[in-house]
Amino acid sequence: MTRDPRKMRIWTRYFDSKLSRSNGRRVPKEASIPNPSLDAIVWAARDAGISKMKREEDAKHPSRSFSKEGMLILSTKDALESTKAESKEGVLQSIGLRLRKNYSSSKLENKSTSINRPGNRQKLSQRKSFKNKAKSSKRRKKLGR
Repeated sequence: MTRDPRKMRIWTRYFDSKLSRSNGRRVPKEASIPNPSLDAIVWAARDAGISKMKREEDAKHPSRSFSKEGMLILSTKDALESTKAESKEGVLQSIGLRLRKNYSSSKLENKSTSINRPGNRQKLSQRKSFKNKAKSSKRRKKLGR
């Protein structure tokens, strides 16, 4: 594959916080999330102001041909101008920070809605106690009590 300077390829693994830098992550931990989806990266790129992009969902990275991970192809000129970055690394960090911000806000939102649900904790505790009672009755039967 020849390199086209007009296009910038961004793989989902670049933003995976579960990976080390030697395994494919290209942004700092502060700009990465666990198991990023291609849709989330597209959203973050649009939030950064990048408009010219193409998605390839079943693309395989040349060094990781065993897994389909997805790739986003950006116009280099558009990406550099909209993020005001000087290189691909700057574009990646700009997208990654927006990705992390969205991930953190959605995580907080989900946490607050799960706490505010009426009876949520009570249902969970009842479910656990029911499971524990079922296990203890099976043990009694085995012991002959």
